[in-house]
Amino acid sequence: MDLKQLRAELRQEHKDILSYWERFAPDPQNGGFYGRVNYQNQPDPNADKGIVLNSRILWTFSAALRHTQHEEYKAVADRAFDYIRDHFIDPKYGGAYWSVDAKGKPKYPLKHLYGQAFTLYGLSEYVHATGSAPALTLARDLFGLMVKHAYDPRKGGFVEALSQDWSPATDYIISKYDNQEIKTMNTHLHILESFTCLYRVWPEKIVADQMRGMLTIFQQHIVDPKTYRMNLFMDTDWTIRRTAISYGHDIEASWLLPEAADLLATQNAEDKPLQKKIQALAINMAKAATTGFDTDGGMNYELDPDGHLNRERSWWVMAEAMVGFMNAYQHTRDKSYLDKSVKSWEFIKKYLLDTTNGEWYSGVTADHKILGNDKISMWKCPYHNSRSCLEMLERIDHIR
Repeated sequence: MDLKQLRAELRQEHKDILSYWERFAPDPQNGGFYGRVNYQNQPDPNADKGIVLNSRILWTFSAALRHTQHEEYKAVADRAFDYIRDHFIDPKYGGAYWSVDAKGKPKYPLKHLYGQAFTLYGLSEYVHATGSAPALTLARDLFGLMVKHAYDPRKGGFVEALSQDWSPATDYIISKYDNQEIKTMNTHLHILESFTCLYRVWPEKIVADQMRGMLTIFQQHIVDPKTYRMNLFMDTDWTIRRTAISYGHDIEASWLLPEAADLLATQNAEDKPLQKKIQALAINMAKAATTGFDTDGGMNYELDPDGHLNRERSWWVMAEAMVGFMNAYQHTRDKSYLDKSVKSWEFIKKYLLDTTNGEWYSGVTADHKILGNDKISMWKCPYHNSRSCLEMLERIDHIR
């Protein structure tokens, strides 16, 4: 497949993804968006609504508006912003609830840093697309709360979760508090992602300093200097508590880390050495991730420490593989990376696109049997796949 054809297909796919979410996601009765829609596009009107889903919808349609200038996308972005502001933002303590019920009442008011990161990510992109002053105020306030309450000034990084009033919490969602998994790769990756997005619209030194600190954390504690794979779960002192190989996160981080370093270097000449270091690290991470790339063009999900290989081909892993390998190709001109990027898209087209009911299946097995039953859920969102289309379009244009 040549790049011209690839670009045309991805441009159309981006439109199709947005069209699906415009049609099936809005909740006309309770406002905002449904918390769950199944593979037959039937909504569950009683499903809880999560901040991860809603903030990713906000990011998706804000990014679409900024890239295409199509005003129809602004209506969805506005709807997402209004709902987050009115129902997810805690009016007393600040920050975002993890979830609300179908009517928009607080259901799980935990201040999980993963959820705060995506709230900040969505708000920042909305500011980038619309210039919204209220959204920028919310974003700045949220950044301040995250740093004030969750940042560890002694060892660096951020704790996993806090209670509604930002006091210590033991109720973690992604990790296991009982196993002292106080800091996780996943949450730190998306905090960095959100700070990067914020820095584009609010280029203050305090944000840049946090970005540099996060990149240092990845170099010193999260990315293994021998294997170039990421440690997943750590305690307060960064001692590894539980690990596995997460192929999807490794390939995703291989382009998100240099994205942050590139932005810093663009704004600050003194960050050029850091940029060079992160770019080299990222290429090694992409190279390491190739061991998860299977012969059918699919990316395996995870390898457990006991040697068990989870060969599920998840929708989000495939989306990130497409971008991560294209990023590696851009920096090395090694055509084996371009080949893997293209094969990722071909796999997505063949096995993950629902050509009958729209959008992507959540995943398939190693022998390509469809998994799951949610097109929309707390975690099944339009961010990975729509973002991969936009990233690929920009990268193809740069190469061409």
